[in-house]
Amino acid sequence: MQLREPLACAALCLGAGACAAPPPPGPELGGPPVPRVRQVDYLIRADEPHFRHLWQVTKGGENAEAYWSSDGKRLVLQRRNPDEGLECDQIFVTDRETGALTAVSDGKGTTTCSYFMPGDREVLFASTRGTMADCPPKVDLSQGYVWAVWPEFDLWVRDLEEGGLRQLTDVHGYDAEATLSPKGDRLVFTSSRSGDLELWTMDLDGGNLLQVTDELGYDGGAFYSHDGTKLVFRATVFADGEGGERERGRYQELLAQWRIRPQALEIFICDADGSNRRQVTRLGGANWAPYFFPDDRRLLFSTNHHDPDMSDGINFDLYAVNLDGTGLERVTAYEGFDAFPMFSPDGRFVAFSSNRGGTQAGETNVFIAEWR
Repeated sequence: MQLREPLACAALCLGAGACAAPPPPGPELGGPPVPRVRQVDYLIRADEPHFRHLWQVTKGGENAEAYWSSDGKRLVLQRRNPDEGLECDQIFVTDRETGALTAVSDGKGTTTCSYFMPGDREVLFASTRGTMADCPPKVDLSQGYVWAVWPEFDLWVRDLEEGGLRQLTDVHGYDAEATLSPKGDRLVFTSSRSGDLELWTMDLDGGNLLQVTDELGYDGGAFYSHDGTKLVFRATVFADGEGGERERGRYQELLAQWRIRPQALEIFICDADGSNRRQVTRLGGANWAPYFFPDDRRLLFSTNHHDPDMSDGINFDLYAVNLDGTGLERVTAYEGFDAFPMFSPDGRFVAFSSNRGGTQAGETNVFIAEWR
């Protein structure tokens, strides 16, 4: 879900915004489900009352997009750390007993957007390994701040017990950002196979493909609701009139170069078949990484709309909102990067990524917050 570029931006503000004293903890209900993580309640700001306790899962490098297993006892995530020989993103899972990180991907190419398959015995992820042995070249920013959507990305599945690896998609173009329905029958992903970046769903074996969205612009980062009936995602919103026509033209020119400019993104929801599409946020800036609350009545997402000048777009925070766009509520207040939130299956914890507490430029870690 396009981790690299936002984190590189977030590195610039590392250490900004000193943490205030955390709110008094509530009744103790036991520790987090991932073992041997470090409690860092001192990193909770006084204006972050939804966080009862906070634990740090990773240390060093860039770690993000951490998503829960269906039993709520493990996380799968991507990480990059040149100090450890990880020059580009690779996929890891936490060990159920020790919490240690175990590699899922094999180090070929780059990876993104991992997710547990039903039963937690397999992990789904996107990788360029089929045609790239090494990391892809760095993105040319001479055209401004852009993300790469590498056409070499395909979907792969790793068996965590047997070690086997199978390929789900094998079409030239971008196939990535895949997540599963809680029903365990379908997955949703972003693909360029129609000529634009659209949402598609398919069976877990790659069959019965269905195109879900068809409007020009980047539709991506989708998640199913807990009842499996809806999808939430980010989408490009173009201006009206002649300005919008110019924006559409620039979007298509960049996409022809396998690039997109992550600006003017808003949150949308639709039914699982693509019908009943409607816009949730109208905030401006980049609104992305949405996830349903456990009751499917609200959304938790990341946004930089509150940055007074949005000159560099690095101040991403978590916000909550109702499905109709009302009831907007700020959840985090760290002056840096907070994104990729996901509630645990029991709704008690939220995993997210942040560069709060980092010790060097570019450090972004995975955290678990006990929610209240």
